[in-house]
Amino acid sequence: KKYGMVVTKALILVGGFGTRLRPLTLTTPKPCVPFCNKELVIHQIEALRDVGVTTVVLAVNYRPDEMAKALAPWEDKLGVKILYSHEKEPLGTAGPLALARDILIEPYDEPFFVLNSDVTSTFPLADLVAFHKGHGKEGTIMVTTVSEPSKYGVVVYEEETGKINRFVEKPQVYVGNKINAGIYIFNKSILDRIPLRPTSIENEIFPAMCAEGNLFCMELSGFWMDVGQPKDYLGGLCKYLAHVEQVRPQELATGPHIKGPVIIDPTAKIGEGCEIGPYVAVGPNVVIEDGVRLRRTTVLSGVHIQKNSWIDSSIIGWDSVIGKWVRMEGVSVLGRDVTIGDEIYVNGALILDHKSIKETISEPKIVM
Repeated sequence: KKYGMVVTKALILVGGFGTRLRPLTLTTPKPCVPFCNKELVIHQIEALRDVGVTTVVLAVNYRPDEMAKALAPWEDKLGVKILYSHEKEPLGTAGPLALARDILIEPYDEPFFVLNSDVTSTFPLADLVAFHKGHGKEGTIMVTTVSEPSKYGVVVYEEETGKINRFVEKPQVYVGNKINAGIYIFNKSILDRIPLRPTSIENEIFPAMCAEGNLFCMELSGFWMDVGQPKDYLGGLCKYLAHVEQVRPQELATGPHIKGPVIIDPTAKIGEGCEIGPYVAVGPNVVIEDGVRLRRTTVLSGVHIQKNSWIDSSIIGWDSVIGKWVRMEGVSVLGRDVTIGDEIYVNGALILDHKSIKETISEPKIVM
């Protein structure tokens, strides 16, 4: 309202199986995987709520009922209506907008947000609304700076106005270092461009909008990360906690055993002589015994870590048990209810649910 433009609806592209984040997504839909002690998608819904969004549509083609059950308590907490648009077949990145057309279309004169569900960011959505209103065209996408643009699709645009000229997929010659950040705002007229079939917004819809001068971009201020795979999930954890340390330090843990930024659920129990941090998230009902060292790690709910274990750059799944004097590193990811025996070394392993590990894993591998 502050910008003379109201935006009350948003669609989040949730998609499918979350294969890149396995084994965590074998038992939990990807948007419900905890990130810094809150479901990943809740960070996005909170940011949307803060700019006046009252209805969020999750475009889902995998386990919508499970997702609805997990997220139901948040509707009242946040005062946001969460609706589910169920794709019977994967519809790409534009098809879901067509499927949810009846929900998104009203009121026709206000735009709506679209977000990719894997993204963590400062979510400067109020600035995006103001910029979109300023140029008055059909769509605005946020772009972010990357150090290796050759791995991505690069957005080439006019610096002064933000008007996008073209997209270059994985350029071998330098054309720019700004990429699509997966955060958009569109006028409702975009829905008339999208057929109800599998459609790519990046390859089919954006080029047509570009050609008409209808697509602009705004550079995202602050941090950004696609957290859809373990290495980047941990990178996003670091960026998110560093941001919280700057803007909401009261949310972080403090104490003699804490080397911040660290977030710890109040129900977690931590023993003597530990060193927790930097960049650690400890979930509900976790027990950490004496002398444990954690760094750049997420510990999900119900985990028990026994004495003198050392864990770096890892994700410990729900209800797992880590024995005494364990050393774990190298982006190891444990699924649900995994047991690691005493004095075991684990390096870069992806360990599926309910496994019991009794021997050292010195090289990265998947333990089925």
